[in-house]
Amino acid sequence: MSRPFDVAVVGAGIVGLGAAYAAVRRGQRVVVIERASETLGATVRNFGHLCIGAQTGLAREYADASRPLWLQLSRDAGFWLRESGTLVVARHDDELALLEAAAEDGGIDLLTAAELESRVSVRPGAAVGGARIAPDLQTDPRSAAAAIRAHLESRGVEFRTRTAVGAVRTGRVETTRGPVDAAHVVVAVNHDLDQLLPELAESVGIVRCGLDMLRVRADAASLPAPLLTGWSLVRYGRFAGLPGAAVVRERLHAERPDLAALDLNQMYTQLPDGSVIVGDTHHRGVGIAPFQPEAAADLLLAEFVALFGARPYVVERWQGVYASGPEDFLVAEPEPDVVVLAATTGIGMTTGLGLAETVLAPRLGAAAELVSTPVPEGSPR
Repeated sequence: MSRPFDVAVVGAGIVGLGAAYAAVRRGQRVVVIERASETLGATVRNFGHLCIGAQTGLAREYADASRPLWLQLSRDAGFWLRESGTLVVARHDDELALLEAAAEDGGIDLLTAAELESRVSVRPGAAVGGARIAPDLQTDPRSAAAAIRAHLESRGVEFRTRTAVGAVRTGRVETTRGPVDAAHVVVAVNHDLDQLLPELAESVGIVRCGLDMLRVRADAASLPAPLLTGWSLVRYGRFAGLPGAAVVRERLHAERPDLAALDLNQMYTQLPDGSVIVGDTHHRGVGIAPFQPEAAADLLLAEFVALFGARPYVVERWQGVYASGPEDFLVAEPEPDVVVLAATTGIGMTTGLGLAETVLAPRLGAAAELVSTPVPEGSPR
């Protein structure tokens, strides 16, 4: 266990996998240390929605950097990914006005109600208009994470699973299977940062955000792209920062205080097998209780019926947990050559690869160029 590595990565979620990918593309000798047997956290408990065009500021920078990395990995690792864009259904004039304001900066194509309804199976009359966010991608997070790991292993990255980390310092990671020496250490443990570096987590205000999510089947549901609603618009930076967002938020909260109390992001993605991921609610705390109220699921399902006009049946339910902080990202260096990386909001899949690439590039040097050709639509990936 004491053979030296160039880079040791703690955590095998999307940010940790991104760090390993950034390092191995630069010819580094890499080890990934993960306490579980496989990737089981936020990286596999999400929509698989890579919501690039709805970001702004630093989040957009990392999202844009992630996009070619996702495309390259889908080709090389052979997992399903589609350049679908994202559809947005506007069910009220103020939501449509917000989309129109955001579209002025480009990358968003406005749709009439008829055009939106021709693309996605919402209930007739449910929409007053809509939009398509062009740069966005979609994948299946469960298969993608496993495929990326397998690809990294094929390139020489060593994975040490079922191995807990007790301490990190310059040049060394202390694990339950002995020390690991490395020139660079990357800590990417997301919401469990308070277990490894509690003082850092407390100093920057990192807590946990718990989610309620479902996977359902409904014969009438057809989604060629992820679908957002007005509840989504008031969350994502490109829309939430515009003056019209306050109008939408105030109306939604006044009309549906029960959904507002869930801190709802009403959105949907359809997987290759036809099932639909439905979500999601948000609640924050230092610890997240494992108990999920059935009332939250009932409201999510009722909103599905109201939007699609079809009654779904539930295939799976699960609780998501991710790191939440006052800023969108945590980048810290508590000791020389020990870098802590985390997406501290719910956009880790969208930004995690780019976060790792952008932060580590100055430390590790130049990497081989990515292939720029697009993934053919309908390819198995």
